[in-house]
Amino acid sequence: MGEQRIALILLLILCVAISTLPLVRAAENSWATKAPMQVARSALGVAALNGKIYAIGGSNQSGFAPSIPGSTVLGIKHNVDTNEEYDPTTNTWTFKKPMLTPRNGFAIAVYQNKIYCIGGYTENDHTGLNEVYDPATDTWETKTSMPTARGWLKANVVGDKIYLIGGYPNTTLNEVYDPATDTWITKTPSPKPTAFTGGYASAVFENKIYVIGGLSEDYSYNLNQIYDTETDTWSFGTLPPSSIDGGAAVATTGNLAPKKIYVLGAPSALRQGEERNFVRVYDPETDNWTFGADVPTKRYNFGVAVINDIFYVIGGHTYDFPGFFAPSAANEQYTPIGYIPEFPSWIILPLLITTALLILIYKKRLPKSTKNQKKSFILGD
Repeated sequence: MGEQRIALILLLILCVAISTLPLVRAAENSWATKAPMQVARSALGVAALNGKIYAIGGSNQSGFAPSIPGSTVLGIKHNVDTNEEYDPTTNTWTFKKPMLTPRNGFAIAVYQNKIYCIGGYTENDHTGLNEVYDPATDTWETKTSMPTARGWLKANVVGDKIYLIGGYPNTTLNEVYDPATDTWITKTPSPKPTAFTGGYASAVFENKIYVIGGLSEDYSYNLNQIYDTETDTWSFGTLPPSSIDGGAAVATTGNLAPKKIYVLGAPSALRQGEERNFVRVYDPETDNWTFGADVPTKRYNFGVAVINDIFYVIGGHTYDFPGFFAPSAANEQYTPIGYIPEFPSWIILPLLITTALLILIYKKRLPKSTKNQKKSFILGD
């Protein structure tokens, strides 16, 4: 009877352990609100490294901006040097060492456990600054600046190089940084402009860089430009289903969600009162677009990071027609389409312990059962 109680208790413990798994929390194509940043800001850099997310720099400017193409009110003043670390496990933020030069609209990339912040806008003008943050030591260092100063650009890591494409004022430039040698080279420029005074979206898929949307010099381009890093050539993909301005993109790995590119952000029409903040889903293998669930909070110029195929959309600035804007501290989590919940490795331990104890109990009872069977056989029962 005591052995049965032990087995029952062990099974109850196992059930409780299983009930804590994230399986019940992971609903595909859905959003959840997480703890906001401690400092609201937009046009910041957001990057994921070793299970943590870092929100760096940005602008805390607020006020009124003319809702006309080419407005440059946002992005050149009221910069902050704030550096916050977010832990998704505890849903908490911690201040880290501030960036060396306050700025916004810069490119951010992770390479070999360090975070590179390149270009952007200082209080005076656009810059080519290249500053590197090491989360392990909570320190910053300065590297060789980008040859051409510019802002509103993206950084993409392919192999052992960091690619800086487009931006403003050089909207087609393609400069490549080698962290190992701290040197720069120039590659083939993009066929069409990437941005004028707005943010395009960019992500890497199978060693190709996809440059999507942006507000170009004639205010009409809504392109899907594809750069092949191996051949140094450009091609075009199917146009996204709506224009993109002040957005961001991220690619799923295929481990926990099907490999796709997610482009998040509002179309330019939001500045004329558009209420939706689209999530467009692109499949480079089929060259087709679909839609995901809209970003809950209407905002521009946010950052996005991905951990285990889960997205975190952080910061940005709210924008209400005809042009009032304010920095946001929002932190919203998105579970992509087709997401398979991760099975935590720690749950293996209680499973193994429970199985081992049940085997021991069974073996202990086995000799008694065998003895009784022999006795029944001899007596002829």
